[in-house]
Amino acid sequence: MVDMSLYAAFLVAALALCLSPGPDMMFIVAMGGRGGPAAGVMAAFGVACAMLVHSVAAALGLSALFTTLPTLYHVLRWAGAAYLLYLAVMAFRDRSVLGDESGEGEVDGSSARGTRRHAMRRAFRQGAITNLLNPKVILFNVAFLPQFVDPSLGHVPGQLLLLGITLVVMGFVWDGFVGLLSGRLSALLRRSARVNRWLNIVSGTVFTGLAVRLVALSPK
Repeated sequence: MVDMSLYAAFLVAALALCLSPGPDMMFIVAMGGRGGPAAGVMAAFGVACAMLVHSVAAALGLSALFTTLPTLYHVLRWAGAAYLLYLAVMAFRDRSVLGDESGEGEVDGSSARGTRRHAMRRAFRQGAITNLLNPKVILFNVAFLPQFVDPSLGHVPGQLLLLGITLVVMGFVWDGFVGLLSGRLSALLRRSARVNRWLNIVSGTVFTGLAVRLVALSPK
């Protein structure tokens, strides 16, 4: 169903893209820094699931709507920026310490497990929403994936979907590692309340920067 030479070229290009620092990676690092290793990995998983949605949309031709409806692009762009600013405010206001949900002290085991599950769901949700509300990701799929499709082989939607799934898997493996590493480093640093506050400020600054970047960039 695919041209293997094109697929090999795609793998090289996709690997370079995954290893290159970008908005998603910065977001995942910030999430790992705030919530620890598990939060970093879950944020990466949320981003990967959102990327899968984008890939399916590209395969079905839905992403082409952004080329004909520029207003939709701008609405989604501003919504994404607003959500990132909301996360920034939450980070700046956060006074919690990593490990509060560990079950020590007066918190019983079942409550701690519930708190941890809630934190993981939140990290996944925030990663997914941030990526879904980034129209640049949608336009990227429209522009990038078709370059490695051979129409003469037929099954163009299937080829696009295969390429998209490959990119999602490669991205999750690398981003998950980055989220895990950033979370473990933050867990070591957060032994100090001052460092803990500093990491929250850094995370909030990253979210703010991503919001500004999303608003400032033109769709071209």
